[in-house]
Amino acid sequence: MSQSNAHQDLKETAHDVMADKFRHWRLTRDRDNIIYAYLDREGERVNALSREVLEEFEQLLMVAEQEQLTGLVILSGKSTGFVFGADVKEFDGFDSAESVTREISRVHDMFTRLENLSCVTVAAIEGYCLGGGLEMALACDYRIAKDVSATRLGFPEVQLGIFPGFGGSARSVKTIGGLKAMELMLTARQINARAARAIHLVDEVIGRHEELVWAARRAILAGRKSNGPGLIARLSNVMPARKLLAMQMRKQTRGKANPEHYPAPYRLIDTWERFGGSRKKMMREEARVVGELMVSPTAEGLRRVYNLMERLKSQGKGTDFTVRHVHVIGAGTMGGDIAAWCVLRNMDVSLQDREMKYIKPALQRAEKLFRKKLRDPAKVKAALDRLQPDLDASLAGRADVVIEAIFEDAQAKQELFRDIEPKLKDGAVLATNTSAIPLEKLASVLQQPSRLIGLHFFNPVAKMPLVEVVYGPDTDAEYRKKGAAFCQQISRFPLPVKSTPGFLVNRVLAPYMMTALQLHQEGVPPEALDAAAEAFGMPMGPVELADTVGLDVCLMVTEVLHGNSSEKQPDNPQQAFIQSLVDDGKLGKKSGEGIYVWDKEKPKKRDGAADGHDLAALSEKLIDVYIKECQAALAEGVVDDADLLDAGMIFGTGFAPFRGGPMHYLENLERQPKVASSDRSADTDEKTDNAQENTRG
Repeated sequence: MSQSNAHQDLKETAHDVMADKFRHWRLTRDRDNIIYAYLDREGERVNALSREVLEEFEQLLMVAEQEQLTGLVILSGKSTGFVFGADVKEFDGFDSAESVTREISRVHDMFTRLENLSCVTVAAIEGYCLGGGLEMALACDYRIAKDVSATRLGFPEVQLGIFPGFGGSARSVKTIGGLKAMELMLTARQINARAARAIHLVDEVIGRHEELVWAARRAILAGRKSNGPGLIARLSNVMPARKLLAMQMRKQTRGKANPEHYPAPYRLIDTWERFGGSRKKMMREEARVVGELMVSPTAEGLRRVYNLMERLKSQGKGTDFTVRHVHVIGAGTMGGDIAAWCVLRNMDVSLQDREMKYIKPALQRAEKLFRKKLRDPAKVKAALDRLQPDLDASLAGRADVVIEAIFEDAQAKQELFRDIEPKLKDGAVLATNTSAIPLEKLASVLQQPSRLIGLHFFNPVAKMPLVEVVYGPDTDAEYRKKGAAFCQQISRFPLPVKSTPGFLVNRVLAPYMMTALQLHQEGVPPEALDAAAEAFGMPMGPVELADTVGLDVCLMVTEVLHGNSSEKQPDNPQQAFIQSLVDDGKLGKKSGEGIYVWDKEKPKKRDGAADGHDLAALSEKLIDVYIKECQAALAEGVVDDADLLDAGMIFGTGFAPFRGGPMHYLENLERQPKVASSDRSADTDEKTDNAQENTRG
């Protein structure tokens, strides 16, 4: 019998069982007494392990335990993926660490029952298999994954301030060895089907044209079970190896996460180091530690970040606007990188500039990016073919989105808009990547000002996830939606922002960076200022940030914020200081020198330069300015609400994610009990201790 005929025969002999018992699972049974359990969570686009889903899964286990099944296959009834993990929305429903631990222990019991079934169990995976979904799969005897681009496996839990809690930490180190499992959990990296097979996370990979149901049935009838890791992988769980590896893991993790801000990876390392040789003990400790982490302020803040991300993702949804061609004007760093990123997202892109000599460097940078991201030479060539130089804008009329990304000069941009507008097709979005110039000023020269929006990308384009979608008083709501939909198509988070000088992100960053430069001019080393901000939780200090953005851009933004981009502000010493550096060609990272000297894309910071400085007091000064500007922007309606402001500052500036955003941080700060004035000490050390405690949140 051929595979296709056998598969057809399988479908004909399978029938629904116990349909009346389940809302989220669809069960069929074939002639060989194999049950296929399709998870299809009711009313949701993707599968997640909610309480209801798990309660029904418990009923499914009872059926499997009571009947003499040949096998049980767990697979998805949705096209969006296998299981995205536990339902994050339910994480906030716990009032204590003990209540979390009890719930985790219950799921441990379920997955152990799955593991102990007398029949062969198979997880058949296509699409995303993350977090709790992967933990469920690890409790099965055999795992099959379909080799399609959408298939991704991983443990993203550290991004939520916890680590795998449904038995995943204990089962993964047993299944693939401590070193590989810990790397997967500590980095939250997602791997494809073939990479998962290479480390024994899955046991079999099938091609895109093969059927998971048929492959699972074949595995069950053959009695296949996972072989587990090799000898070297198993040895990584032995105590002497665990101790040495744990030391190295802590060292590597400290380079990415401050243990005071992000305790979860360190608690995971501790748990594995102590109990990695005993699955039973590690499971018990996993339940206890994840319970504690789940109710911590860090986890609460990171869950808020997740929810803010989901809100930004919802912008532009429901808009019938598909972008196939993008035309970018200006092949400088921003324009060229925007063009390259759009190509990576499978769009055709034409890139315009005055001469080919300006476009060539952009093409070279694009090829470097394509090689890094795509790797396959054929895919790199195809990407380069989609990026076309266009000196005379002959392809602009094809574009669904036209993005202006020339230098920051209002008059030059207006002249460009006058020239390009007649070439645009009906319905095309006209966008500017201006960093701060109000839209209404640029739109004044257009015949159809309602189509102009801002699409303010951040540098580096390939790494920064936020795009400010700027709208002016004349912008049509439909074009705002189109701009947001375009951002979704290029995997960027759209933040709707009202057109005001500096918009949101640059408006807040400008006084923050200027305050740092003022303190620097007063004698504080830049290294101390950056260290103070990083101690608060910022990914980069304000001085390094100014150099990274470009001192010329900082100067332009401050001039716009002062209300006149054509006049200097000689009475502003910080502005005069930046002007002197710009006049000397010291633009920051892009020129190799600004406030810092840059070497291999990194600033040269002097060792010990921050010693002796009160970092807590410095961070308080910097963050105070930052938050006050956030409050002013919110009061003026630059964004619709505090949640959107927090989202913009987290994804646009990297505001300490574990704090949940500046407005959320301020709200929590105001909730803290006030210290009575009579209890305050004039002692400097005590003030410092209090400030440091506040900084830690």
